[in-house]
Amino acid sequence: MKTILVTGGAGFIGSAVIRHLINDTDYNVVNVDKLTYAGNLESLESVSDNSRYTFEHVDICDATEIKRVFKQHQPDIVMHLAAESHVDRSIDGPGEFIQTNIVGTYNLLEQARHYWAALGDAKKVGFRFHHISTDEVYGDLEGTDDLFTEETPYAPSSPYSASKASSDHLVRAWYRTFDFPTIITNCSNNYGPYHFPEKLIPLVILNALAGKPLPVYGKGNQVRDWLYVDDHARALVLVATTGEIAETYNIGGHNEKQNIDVVKTICHLLEELAPNRPEGVNAYEELITFVTDRVGHDVRYAIDAGKIQQELSWVPEETFETGLRKTVKWYLENQQWCSNVQDGSYKQERLGIVG
Repeated sequence: MKTILVTGGAGFIGSAVIRHLINDTDYNVVNVDKLTYAGNLESLESVSDNSRYTFEHVDICDATEIKRVFKQHQPDIVMHLAAESHVDRSIDGPGEFIQTNIVGTYNLLEQARHYWAALGDAKKVGFRFHHISTDEVYGDLEGTDDLFTEETPYAPSSPYSASKASSDHLVRAWYRTFDFPTIITNCSNNYGPYHFPEKLIPLVILNALAGKPLPVYGKGNQVRDWLYVDDHARALVLVATTGEIAETYNIGGHNEKQNIDVVKTICHLLEELAPNRPEGVNAYEELITFVTDRVGHDVRYAIDAGKIQQELSWVPEETFETGLRKTVKWYLENQQWCSNVQDGSYKQERLGIVG
């Protein structure tokens, strides 16, 4: 059986990828994760005892440890998801984003390249390095009908998106300079189960259930294309295993929504699924609170996912309506997971690993 090394596998998208790999394929999986605040091993409880799953508590910036991981586990494919990813945090403290997203990607590329160069011919031919990026590297769209394509020029707006753009350039340079077999994907906004509560959709769900304000930047007219995380996981594994070397694939959900409409839709779903509102709350929508807009906030992202559909036959299975209903229901049914994240107790699972 072949082995896939997943960096950032305890994160939101990474854990979805690993659950898909373990549940729906026969690959061995090595999860390399530093376990920053957003890394949650509880998101992998359903597969953590599987004999095909291995966890390595390693920072991608640690060259010695990454070299050991490659030597020990002999991966056939690398899926690189480890990244600092929250825009607000990148504005407050850009340094960690530069270190993890740029320096970490460089280190991973170098260790992977040296490992690949020493492989036998058969395994070397099949090896690939799949770098997972974001549509935010493209900046924002001016028109209402424009879409990001794989040829859209980069114009990042935040320290986060600039660091991801930098890592994308490194990956392409390693292919051009060293003939190192790389693939890049750029995705739109993900949502779904196990999403860290600082992000918009889980934040709104959990704040509403607690009777807290639902913060919306500016007028809430920012447009995002929403992609259900399990659809994204399927696409990523498909690209990693069958995509063309040196190609870029944009992955989107075909679901453009204004932020204010997303928040209102969540409120409507909660009226149906959680009708026992907090004391003093007559309607969930009354909790909506408009706050000062984020510095340099991009207005609209939208992806043209035609290439991955035409070349790899991938299309999302969930509409925004079906995916959001599943998401709200998951949070309602998994309050313990949410509580463990909110009070920090999810970190206790690391004690036996971190020491």
